[in-house]
Amino acid sequence: MASASYDARRGELTTYFDRTAVEAWSRLTSDAPVSRIRATVRAGRDAMRATLLSWLPADMTGLRLLDAGCGTGALSVEAARRGAEVVAIDVSPTLIDLARERLPAIPGAGRIDFRVGDMLDPALGRFDYVVAMDSLIHYRAADIARALAALGARTDGSVLFTVAPRTTLLTVMHAAGKFFPRGDRSPAIVPVTERGLRRRISSERALDGFAWSQSHRINSGFYLSNAVALTRALSPPSPRKNGSPSVPGVRS
Repeated sequence: MASASYDARRGELTTYFDRTAVEAWSRLTSDAPVSRIRATVRAGRDAMRATLLSWLPADMTGLRLLDAGCGTGALSVEAARRGAEVVAIDVSPTLIDLARERLPAIPGAGRIDFRVGDMLDPALGRFDYVVAMDSLIHYRAADIARALAALGARTDGSVLFTVAPRTTLLTVMHAAGKFFPRGDRSPAIVPVTERGLRRRISSERALDGFAWSQSHRINSGFYLSNAVALTRALSPPSPRKNGSPSVPGVRS
C-alpha cells in the first residue's frame, strides 16, 4: 500500500508534468532544439533508455511489460517493437496524450495500452517485466522500496528502475536548483545511497525472491541517474500462450 508521502509527491508530479512544464518536457522528449543544459539531459535519458532496453530480451513476443511512469512513451515503443504487450502508465494526462499522438506504426505482435493513473495500481495485473525509468527519483528511499515491493509482487521476471545516486556533485546541483530554470523546475529529486536502498529493499518481504542483479550509472552533464535490475531468482518468464486477460482502464 502506498504511503501518505508517496501520494503527496505523486500529486506534486501530476501538477508539474501536467501543468507547469508541459512545453519544456514536450521539447525535451522530441527532436526540437533545446538549451545546452537540456541537451545533456536529453542525451543522458537516451543513454539510460538504451541501457534499460539492453537488459530486456531481444524477443519479447508474448511477454507483458509495465512501463511505469512512461512519459511520452519512447521506451514503450521500443519494447513493443520487440513484440511486447506494453501497459504504459503515467500520472500526467498531457504526457499520455503526447505519447498517443507520437505513437508510430508498430509491425508484428507488439502493442501499447496507454493509461493515466498510478503505476502501483494492482488492477493493472501481473507482468513479466517492469521498467520504471526516472519515475522513482523524486521519492524517499523508504517510498522507493515500498513501491518496488508493490511492483515486484506482480512481476515474474525483473523490475528495472532508476534512482538518483547521492554524490557530492548531485547534492550540490540539487541544492542549487540548476536542473531546470525556476519557472519550470521539477519537484525535488531525492538522492539515495546504494547501501541505504539495499537495506530498505532487503526489509521488504515481497522482494525476498529478487536479487540485485546489475546496475549501471549514466552521467551526462546535468543528468545523473543509476539503473538497477532486481531479478527473480527463478527461470526467465515464458511467453504467455493464451495472451493476457483484459484489464480495466485506469483514469485519474
